[in-house]
Amino acid sequence: MLADKVNLTAKEILEKEFKTSVRGYKQEEVDKYLDSIIKDYETFHQEIEELQQENMRLKKQLEDSYKKQPAQTNTTNFDILKRLSNLEKHVFGSKLYD
Repeated sequence: MLADKVNLTAKEILEKEFKTSVRGYKQEEVDKYLDSIIKDYETFHQEIEELQQENMRLKKQLEDSYKKQPAQTNTTNFDILKRLSNLEKHVFGSKLYD
């Protein structure tokens, strides 16, 4: 699952605190950048959820379609064989079945 592969969550990024030093980065600039990263993480997470749901829906649709197909094929094959038998009777008459 994706959660096992991701190192950071949006919440962890938001709650991360950095130590300050005399020559450190501007805290507002770092916070603004981290806010941008958090928005991206949330967008990616939402997109992944939507794609996973769509994937499950399509798999189910394919499975349902596959389950219906063999019955239709059997019916079609039966109809073809029946028509072929009727055609043979018509063309060859009773000679074929005597």
